[in-house]
Amino acid sequence: MQIHPLITDSKTLAEFCARIAKSPYIAVDTEFMRENSYWPELCLVQVADANEAAAIDPKAPGLDMGPLLDLLVENEDVLKVFHAGGQDIEIVHNLTGKTPHPMFDTQIAAMALGLGEQIGYGNLVEAWLGITLDKGARFTDWARRPLDKRQIDYAIGDVTYLIQMFPVMLEKLRSTGRGDWLDQEMERISDPENYINRPGDAWKRVRISSRKPDVLGRLKALAAWREQEAQDKNLPRGRIVKDETLADIASHPPRSQDDLGKVRGLSAAWRGNDIGARMMAALAGHAPLSKDELPERDPKKPALGKDGALVADLLKLLLKIRSRDINVAARLLARSDDLDALAAGVRDNLPILEGWRYEQFGRDAVDLVEGRMAFAVRNGRLRMTRTAVDGTEAKA
Repeated sequence: MQIHPLITDSKTLAEFCARIAKSPYIAVDTEFMRENSYWPELCLVQVADANEAAAIDPKAPGLDMGPLLDLLVENEDVLKVFHAGGQDIEIVHNLTGKTPHPMFDTQIAAMALGLGEQIGYGNLVEAWLGITLDKGARFTDWARRPLDKRQIDYAIGDVTYLIQMFPVMLEKLRSTGRGDWLDQEMERISDPENYINRPGDAWKRVRISSRKPDVLGRLKALAAWREQEAQDKNLPRGRIVKDETLADIASHPPRSQDDLGKVRGLSAAWRGNDIGARMMAALAGHAPLSKDELPERDPKKPALGKDGALVADLLKLLLKIRSRDINVAARLLARSDDLDALAAGVRDNLPILEGWRYEQFGRDAVDLVEGRMAFAVRNGRLRMTRTAVDGTEAKA
């Protein structure tokens, strides 16, 4: 494989993109910094096909990233391969308003192949290629320039190995009949809605015990204000106001801006500065949360009761058995919250009751809850058995 020098000019990038756009699939990875900002700072993009690979410096003066971004979000003929690509996809969405498509994520593929939950890239490379990666540059400051050869070589390795693993993993998925599983998962992950941070929805990420409409209305107004402040200033949300402080203010609102100086978690300067005034304006403009917006009560606790909790435990046992039998990561099959909801009687809008998850697990889960399936021990191995209408064991 040809490894190119770091690409820093528009002509070289356009020519590189034109060549790899003829490939059926490419591997993509990014390096970024986000510890001190709201928006992740893109520092490097690595791309490879079966023949060549390059790292691209998005911070290079005058570099036109258009050809690369078009390849990622506009070219439907090229499959984009990532590993644990959620944050990479988020960055592309921030730049274009679109997501890479079509796409493939090797971490999710590994879960479908029974290689564990959220397997790291280094472990995946070692498992499939027998290569141990040098992790020396893993925690480097990617924003600092110039980048040295070791940093660039480390970064490019993320796509040169990825491009080698992908066809082998794909063939394994096809041979096990699990390609359709991944197709459904990739469509879900590449949905642009997953990467939009709407200020009006920010309150849903803040933990608060109250369900009072006026308290939640204040929280919604405050969280939207904080989200906009963080975006405008390009600072992490917690640098503006921490979640617990936001929830406390929503529950015990100050009567005046002067009272902000007494709020734990806020600087005394907020009693007279502009940001404190903007917070008070957000509070003043709040409205109680409407009934349609009120969050549903958690079905796991009050609706389950003791017997329901036992049913949920049985479902979790079923999940372990099923994931063992078909050799797939349990987390890919079902989430604990979904099992609790099923035990509580919920049947609508549960992922385990849709698509491939229903075929592989959901149908049996419903049968267990409704008494058509039971556990049995045969030859020292725990298995599932179907039951007749009268509760006796039926022939499998």
